[in-house]
Amino acid sequence: GPWHNYHSAGTVLTGSSGQQTSSEVLDKYVSLLTYAGPDGEKTWPKKYPFCGGVFQSPIDFHRDILQYDSNLSPLEFIGYNVPSTNQFTLTNNGHSVKMYLSPTMHIRNLPFEYTASQLHLHWGNRNKSEGSEHTVSGKHFAAELHIVHYNSEKYPDVTAAMDKADGLAVLAILLEIGPFNPSYEKIFRHFQNVKYKDQMVQVPGFNIQELLPDRPDEYYRYEGSLTTPPCYPSVLWTVFRHPVKISQEQLLALETAMYCTESDDPEPLEMVDNFRNVQEFHERLVFISFREGKLYKCFYAKKLHSDLCKSEILMWWSCCLNHYKNMGVSFSCGSLCSLFFHFCIVAWATV
Repeated sequence: GPWHNYHSAGTVLTGSSGQQTSSEVLDKYVSLLTYAGPDGEKTWPKKYPFCGGVFQSPIDFHRDILQYDSNLSPLEFIGYNVPSTNQFTLTNNGHSVKMYLSPTMHIRNLPFEYTASQLHLHWGNRNKSEGSEHTVSGKHFAAELHIVHYNSEKYPDVTAAMDKADGLAVLAILLEIGPFNPSYEKIFRHFQNVKYKDQMVQVPGFNIQELLPDRPDEYYRYEGSLTTPPCYPSVLWTVFRHPVKISQEQLLALETAMYCTESDDPEPLEMVDNFRNVQEFHERLVFISFREGKLYKCFYAKKLHSDLCKSEILMWWSCCLNHYKNMGVSFSCGSLCSLFFHFCIVAWATV
């Protein structure tokens, strides 16, 4: 569509208010940020036009929009193992907890090389531990970690890159409840030192790759946006397929340790539910680096006669029949079977 031409490499994304941006300005946007209530995310587009525009994030990953892409190769993580003699700055910016990363960290195997800028988290609250931004088949995870990078081949810093269509690349890790995670604790144990807005603490360097799932080669890839105002559609998203586990206690620390307000505020506001709702995903595809679907596993594992496969085949077969019926093709089940069976299996199995 017309947006495709606009959303091209190097396009400057300027809202109708034409604000200039910087990382300080961005923190000013988000420190005033509320997700619920009268000034919640539904009102964002009034001040920030991109929030009501196209290519918005987060989204729900469901079968209808997923397409396997054999060209998606594993990312290369350069300089992610940061020595403990180096320090990261962890800060409470009033709407999340954010850790600035080392400029020696890069990711490759994307259209450009991207340099790390910061990581931050999104979460729910202690009564409802559903705090991820992206969802899978409508399911929320407990929390979500974002590692933000900017296109350092084309732009001098994250500020210059954040409003360009090809400016940012974000890695997203879905978090769920499981055993205690010592790697995440390297960040989480410092939350008590950043309870209030604008507080900062130094975190000794460690291998940031430890925060990723065991199979970082399996991921969802799509073009989307910042999930906070000004919602620039400038992000190439890589959302890892497999969640990472943290303990119930670690999640509780994330949900209860911090406030959106400064330490002297007489009415402290808890930092909870800082995730944006999923956005509409018009006529777009999410490309996946892994084969999807039970049928694929079923046929290629050559377990054609198992009960699982029988039920899957029957379910798929009725979909196939309906598909041709809707197209006005009047085949009997038998003739459709002989004509299209192998074609449909291959097509379905490679989705």
